Amino acid sequence: MKIFTTQQIYDADKLTIENQQIASHELMERAAIQIFNWLHLRLQGTPVKIHLFCGIGNNGGDGISLARHLKDHGYSIEVHVVNYSDKRSEDFLLNLSRLKERKIWPNYINSATVLPDINSQDIVIDAIFGIGLNRDPDNWVIALIKHLNASKAFVLSVDIPSGLFTDKGINNQEAVINASYVLSFQTPKLVFFLPETGVFVKQWEVLDIGIDPEYLIKTESEFELIGKNEVLPIYIPREKFSHKGTYGHSLIIGGSYGKIGAVQLTSRACLAAGSGLVTALVPKCGYIPLQTALPEIMVLTSNSEELISDIDFNFTPTVIGIGIGLGTSKEVKKAFSSFLGTNSVQLVIDADGLNLLSETKSLLKQMPPKSVLTPHPKELERLIGTWKDDFEKLKKAKEFSAKYDCILVLKGANTITIYQNKGFINTTGNPGMATAGSGDVLTGIITGLIAQGYDTLKAAVFGVYLHGSAGDIALESYGYQALNASAIIDALGYAYIDLFKRPEATEAEENKGT
Repeated sequence: MKIFTTQQIYDADKLTIENQQIASHELMERAAIQIFNWLHLRLQGTPVKIHLFCGIGNNGGDGISLARHLKDHGYSIEVHVVNYSDKRSEDFLLNLSRLKERKIWPNYINSATVLPDINSQDIVIDAIFGIGLNRDPDNWVIALIKHLNASKAFVLSVDIPSGLFTDKGINNQEAVINASYVLSFQTPKLVFFLPETGVFVKQWEVLDIGIDPEYLIKTESEFELIGKNEVLPIYIPREKFSHKGTYGHSLIIGGSYGKIGAVQLTSRACLAAGSGLVTALVPKCGYIPLQTALPEIMVLTSNSEELISDIDFNFTPTVIGIGIGLGTSKEVKKAFSSFLGTNSVQLVIDADGLNLLSETKSLLKQMPPKSVLTPHPKELERLIGTWKDDFEKLKKAKEFSAKYDCILVLKGANTITIYQNKGFINTTGNPGMATAGSGDVLTGIITGLIAQGYDTLKAAVFGVYLHGSAGDIALESYGYQALNASAIIDALGYAYIDLFKRPEATEAEENKGT
């Protein structure tokens, strides 16, 4: 699913109005009806008090139009117009007049108004600001937002939580609505998935308001949301007449005294992802642990107990995953630099491999094209520098990717894979995956996919999805606190199977078939 910029959304609205020969207020009416249908399906006429807080722009017009439909169906409503400007959009004024025709008189809120009482059992419709907001609200509007947040009522935001900007970070957390649910028109917004702004969106859903389908299909977007429908075309099925050599030979380089477990997790995940063969190259201290724990893999050792110095292996790997538990001593730095200077095999670089790159930036130019780097936030900061907000972070990540022709996997609640000027936002995963070794597993999965012939970008996007999906499946058995990296690997096979599960049939569909 594409994620459009503010300008692209405006362009889509304009083109829809032109191509479908409708007025702008008719598109607004579509939006209001969709919101009403969503609410009515869940409330079914429940006698709950609904407060609608409407700005004086088009987002407020959506709220005013919604109020009319709620009233027509017998709901108890109270409409509040937030007078933050002397300017009003034409469609807002049109819907306001329609509301008054039904003898519904809104309350007007300004800087001198006593704020209305809201019970925690009430419902608040937030339609104060839309995607056009580009500055912090006035202090009295911030006071209103704080009042709504403090009410503990269920807050449903129209299109976007009021106070969020669509293309930059926030300045004041108290100036943003904490939305219990957001109904976003046609596509979600990028801010729903970034750490600093996503916290204001507990849940979201997309409403189809009939935007021009040709525009949605043909218009390129900087970011794309990745779910099952997006990864299914990536999947490469196994051939009947194949063998282990068909699916590649992965080499995992890493480990140091006390950190052999990281290599074990990566190697095991690489096998579970489908790599035909896996060899681990570790210090001698890792030989017995790995051979004992993973009889399916082969193990090579270096001459030192502390570092991997001689990497003269007697086979040609399909892909190399490197850096896991490697350490950053002077000897390791030297060995790592020597390795990059001679290697031409595709790389997945994680952990200490990333730290070594950040310490000696000249090594970045020695990576093979489209190498995959999988940094957590601190490792990313060491690579690209600090950032003032998530938008600057993404900008710097794109510039870094373009400069070094590499793929960046920005690990987080919604892991974002960056290549050149394009970002892919993952939808799977959960907070239980914030646990030791989870990143090592991800490195192994991506490495295992590349071994099987996946393009590195597709392997990164697909690997992130599978990793999160496996975590979601494992969560059902373990819960958030007890979920661990090994459990994610155990569930990886089920994540593959889940790709091809059909949605459960409804009772009506089942009866129809009998």
